[in-house]
Amino acid sequence: MKTKIFLIILSLILLSYIIRIPVSAQKSAGDSANIEIAISSLTKKEDEVNYSLKKKSIYDLLEKYNSPLKDSVDDFIQVCQKYNLDCYLLPAISCLESTCGKFILPNSYNPFGWGGGRIMCDNWADCINRVGKGLRENYIDKGSQTLSDIGRIYSESETWTPRVQYFINQMESLEEKNQLYFSNNQVEL
Repeated sequence: MKTKIFLIILSLILLSYIIRIPVSAQKSAGDSANIEIAISSLTKKEDEVNYSLKKKSIYDLLEKYNSPLKDSVDDFIQVCQKYNLDCYLLPAISCLESTCGKFILPNSYNPFGWGGGRIMCDNWADCINRVGKGLRENYIDKGSQTLSDIGRIYSESETWTPRVQYFINQMESLEEKNQLYFSNNQVEL
């Protein structure tokens, strides 16, 4: 089963190199030591977004934590595209709030702690979409400019932002490793 999943992901990655998705970019410099992540990071618009590489990186993180969300990676990617969010934001929040979906109220499908974890969803995809839409409409569109801005509304904990950032950093590191692996194995990016 793992071999099939790996081959499917590898095929998707290879296909993504053939079919490129052009997206306009606006790059800005920032203080690399600052935990304040500008919304331009949360709503990444890169010259060419490689969603397959991001998908593999999200899957790898969720697999590492033996997450029940690992079969919902497509939902994370679709929602990040739909609401123009960083593809790593929602998985990172779920990993912080529920240990990547492992500790939730029974049958709530709410790995985000949304509504104190008491909001019930029909399935993982429903909750991923609800939270993505909520972040876009009630946080970012209303002026949250940094991950810290979101954290002040999302959670009472002062450590929420760096803990979410920790999981984002893990996925970014996995993305770099995956990209390096494929480039070293003669797969053109």
